[in-house]
Formats: sequence, C-alpha cells, structure tokens
Amino acid sequence: MELKQIASFQVDHTKLDPGMYTSRIDGDVVTYDIRMVKPNCGTYLPYAAIHSFEHLFATYVRSGELSDQVIYVGPMGCRTGFYFLVRDSMTPEVAIKLVNDMLQFVASYEGPIPGATEKECGNYREQDLEGAHAIANKMIPILRDWIPENLKYAE
Repeated sequence: MELKQIASFQVDHTKLDPGMYTSRIDGDVVTYDIRMVKPNCGTYLPYAAIHSFEHLFATYVRSGELSDQVIYVGPMGCRTGFYFLVRDSMTPEVAIKLVNDMLQFVASYEGPIPGATEKECGNYREQDLEGAHAIANKMIPILRDWIPENLKYAE
C-alpha cells in the first residue's frame, strides 16, 4: 500500500499562528483547524487542560440550536489545537461566532466538567478546569474580530 500525504500534513506549520482556519472541505463536511499555540515552539497545551476544554467545547456546541450541524470536536495529537467539524450548512460567519461563544462559555464555566465521571469517560481523573479557562482566555482576544477572510492558511 502506498501511503498518501494527508491534507493536514501539507500545511506549512512554520507559518501557522494561533487562529481559526478552514483545514479542508469534504463533500458537506467542513473541518476547521482551531490553532491555539504556534507549532514547534516548545509550548503545547497541557493534557489535563485539553481534556477539560474538549469536554466543555463538545458539550457546548452540541447543546445549542446548531447542534445538528456539529459533527465532531477533538484535540490535535500535537497538542497545538482542536479540530472542529461541521456541516457546510453552517456558514463560516456562524462557525466563527459559535467558536467565540464557546470560548466565552469555557472561560467562565464553573462546576463539574460534563461527562467526567468514571462511567462516562475513559480518563475521568485527568481534568483541569483552570487550565481550560486559561486556554479559552488566551484565544478570546485572538478570535474576537476574526472574519471569514482570516480562515485561509498563510502561504
């Protein structure tokens, strides 16, 4: 079998800055790259903070009126951000607003992490709500004025 180079490995990671980008479009599925730290600079998102952020991000976007357009939320293995997959019926403007609303939600969330019990989660003990707050608070000023024209990767 010949291994193909996948689209996300074709992005020039030396030119990536924190932000929100359209990673790919496959039929009616749009994948957004929500980059939270600059790749390969020695600072990565801590595991427990990513885990809490993921639970809050996924719960928030699947609880609102746009939930039927959300396909997937998940962290990148490199710990520099998240993938957010939606149906193409969600316009880029709406996707940006939803991510901004989610960041505000995560930044101010207090209480138990949704889905973080032994019955609900495969690693329920590794959680860091304060770390999730820090991730959200760092991203809020970056994405606050984001517009669809910013969704393109730098060339």
